[in-house]
Amino acid sequence: MTTLARRLRLVDYFSLAFGTMVGTGWLVVMDDWLIRGGAAGAILGFVIGGSLLFPIGYVYGKLVMAMPDAAGEIAYTAKVFPQSVSFATGWIMLLSYFVVCPYEAVAAAKIGGYLFPKLDSMELYRVGGKPVYLPHLVLSLLVVVLVTGMNYRGIQLTARFQTWTTLSVIALAIVFASAGLGHGSIANFKPLFQGGSAFISILLIVQIVPFFMEGFESVGKSSEEAEDGFAGHHFFLAISLAILVGILFYLIVISAVAYSAPRETFMNASFPTAVAFEKAIGSHWIGSLVMATAFLSLLKCFNGNMVASSRMFFALGRRGLIPRAAAHIHPENRTPSVAVLCIGFATGIVIFGGESMLVPIAEVGAVTAAVGWMAACASYVRMKPSTAGFAAAIAGLIITSFMVLIKAIPAVPGHFTVAEWIAVAIWGALGFALRRGTVHTDA
Repeated sequence: MTTLARRLRLVDYFSLAFGTMVGTGWLVVMDDWLIRGGAAGAILGFVIGGSLLFPIGYVYGKLVMAMPDAAGEIAYTAKVFPQSVSFATGWIMLLSYFVVCPYEAVAAAKIGGYLFPKLDSMELYRVGGKPVYLPHLVLSLLVVVLVTGMNYRGIQLTARFQTWTTLSVIALAIVFASAGLGHGSIANFKPLFQGGSAFISILLIVQIVPFFMEGFESVGKSSEEAEDGFAGHHFFLAISLAILVGILFYLIVISAVAYSAPRETFMNASFPTAVAFEKAIGSHWIGSLVMATAFLSLLKCFNGNMVASSRMFFALGRRGLIPRAAAHIHPENRTPSVAVLCIGFATGIVIFGGESMLVPIAEVGAVTAAVGWMAACASYVRMKPSTAGFAAAIAGLIITSFMVLIKAIPAVPGHFTVAEWIAVAIWGALGFALRRGTVHTDA
C-alpha cells in the first residue's frame, strides 16, 4: 500500500506552521488594521490575540503527539464524538485553510500591479465595485499552477521551498523594519486608538487575529510525513515557536509602519506598508524590498495552506466522509495528488472574485479557524488529560467561544455581515451535498 512520503524535520514543521500563518495581510490590509484599532490598538490586539493562542497550541501539541494523523481535527473529534461532528469539524477547518489560497493568489496580482502598473489594464468586470483585470487573472492563475504543481511533485520539494522562503521573509522583515527606525517619529502613532475607545479598538483587532495567526495547528496535517526517528515533542516545539515568532513578526511590522510616516500619507494606498516606508526614507528601494518580502511571504503562505488543505481533503476521503477518490496517493511522488489538484482547481475558480473578496475572506477564515480550534479543545477535554492539559483545554474552549461569539452576535462591533453569512452557508450546503452523496454511494 502506497503511503505518504516521510521527509519532514523540525525546521520543516516550523516553516510550514509559520509560513501557513503569516502571509501578505501585513502588506495588503495594513490600512484596515489601523482603521480598526489605531496604532496601539492594532499592536495590542495582535499581542493579546496571539498570546491567547498558547493554550490552544499546547492542546494541539499534545494531540499531534498522541495522534500523528493527517486528518487533524477530524481524527481528534472522531475519537470522542459521533461521525457527524467529525465531518462537520473537518469540513469547517478545510475552509479555513482553503480560503487563504485564493486570498494569496489575488494578492499576487495586486503586487504585480504595483510593480508593473501596465498590468492594471484590460478590465473585464467589477465585483463589489472593484475592477478585475485580465493580466491580474493570468498572474493569479500562474501562481496557482506553480504552487499546485510543486505540491503535486512531492513534500520534500515543498518543504525545502517553505523553509527557504520562511527564513528569507523573517530576515528581510528585520532589514526593512530596521531601515525605517531612523526616519520616523513617535508622533506618527497618533491616534493610538480608533474612535477614542481602547477596548473597542483592541476588540476589533482580536476578532481577526485567528485568520492572520491560523496555521500553527497545520503541523498536525503533515504529521504522517515526519522523517524516521522524529521526536514527538518536536511537534509541540514547532507549534510554540510558530506562535511566538508570529506574534513578534506582527508586532515589529505594525510598529514599524505606524512609526515610519503619518497615517494619512499611506492610508489610501494599495500597499500601505510599502508606501509608508517609501515616505519615511524618501526612496523607492525600500518599497521594492518590502514588496519582494511580501511576494516571498505570499508564496510560502499559499504553499503552506495548500499543504494543509490538501491533507485535510485527503483525510476526509480516506475516512470515507467524502468520495474515496480524494484519498488517492501518487505511486511515485507519494503525495495526495487528487486532493492537491482539487484544491488547486477550486482556488483557480474562486480567484475570479477579484480583490473585493480579500477582507470578507479574512472575516470568514477567522471564525472557521476558531471553530476548528474549539472542537480540538473539546475533544481533548473528553480524553481525560492531565491537570495541566485539562486547564489548557478549558482555557482554549473559553477563548475560542469568545472568538466565535464576537463575530456572530450582531450587537458586537465588527460582526459578520450578510456577505460572510452567505459564504458560510454556501460552504455548508456544499459539504452537506457532498457528504449526502457519499453516504448514498456507499449504501
